[in-house]
Amino acid sequence: MGLSNGFKLSRDISIIFRHGKAYIDGEMAQYAIGSGQYGFLYYLYGHNGATQDEISRGLDMDKATTARAIQKLEDNGFVDRVRNEKDHRVNNVYLTEKSSRLKNDLFAIARRWDAILLETFTDVEKECLQKLMFKLSTNAKALKTNSHHKEDTKCHTTNA
Repeated sequence: MGLSNGFKLSRDISIIFRHGKAYIDGEMAQYAIGSGQYGFLYYLYGHNGATQDEISRGLDMDKATTARAIQKLEDNGFVDRVRNEKDHRVNNVYLTEKSSRLKNDLFAIARRWDAILLETFTDVEKECLQKLMFKLSTNAKALKTNSHHKEDTKCHTTNA
């Protein structure tokens, strides 16, 4: 089923992604954190000590991308990889003191970007958007497993 009025979801997602990447990259430059790395730091703030496989699954990234990002973070002193004591083929990734000191600043950057995007939204619209974004990401992830499932997401917003 097509969307009316020339609505181009993929175009809008691309615009948000590109502008968000430019904003976050500009803010992260002061910390020498590249665009391919900050998502991994955010993940580790909630899962310090995760294995690279766990990080890949948690961020829905391929293992090669995760390995490259973790290597760059390690080279710049933001993480340490420690061989797992039970399985020597596995590395656990730990935040360093350097990255721990930046946590509040990095989360503040993300909050500012969210505030910019949501500035004109009502609370009801924000709640609806959150549900719809979850549904969109679930549909996107389902491509890997070919397991689409239908879920009714009701949103009641007022026209502004």
